[in-house]
Amino acid sequence: MSPFRRTALLASVLLLTQVGIADAHIVSARLGDFYAGALHPLLTLQDVVVWVALGLLAGSLGAASGRWLVVVFPLGLCTGLALAVGSALTLVSPLIDAATILVLGLLLAAALRIPVTLLSVIAFVLGVMRGAANAGELMPQTDRLLYAAGLAIAGYVTITLVMALALTFRRPETEPVSSWRGIAVRAAGGWVAAVGLMMAGLSLAS
Repeated sequence: MSPFRRTALLASVLLLTQVGIADAHIVSARLGDFYAGALHPLLTLQDVVVWVALGLLAGSLGAASGRWLVVVFPLGLCTGLALAVGSALTLVSPLIDAATILVLGLLLAAALRIPVTLLSVIAFVLGVMRGAANAGELMPQTDRLLYAAGLAIAGYVTITLVMALALTFRRPETEPVSSWRGIAVRAAGGWVAAVGLMMAGLSLAS
């Protein structure tokens, strides 16, 4: 064996003996808690339906009414999370989730002109409820600040995107409720209400 190959083999053996645990993933930097807070609600049916329905409702009422939700809803999520962590408070149950989805669907289907203040209160209360529900995923080693930041940003992005899409499609400033766009949004509200009824039936049956 040539001296070069002998040296290369020796160097390879030395490198292999120094192998340790690889810290190449973001979880080791505790950023995994941030992504857990952001992704968990987007993988839960109750959160997805409630967040999308709330964004549709805000978008169907116009930009002036809906823009407050961009701040109020994430604030409600963080408040609910903090309440649940601090007092082990449980604000949700399958039946309450179903009733919430049903009410949101009916509001969408009825095309009611909800005042800005009332809409903001509804968004904050829903945020508190869903924030408390997501606290159930916290583990003792979870960084609560990162988890809350991920949850709040997910709420902000979801509400903003859904509301923007609803505003673009619905055009509440120029299209009447009786237009086909308004009817389509109301039909979506009917489907949301149907999901709420189905969830209520399943909850009562179990």
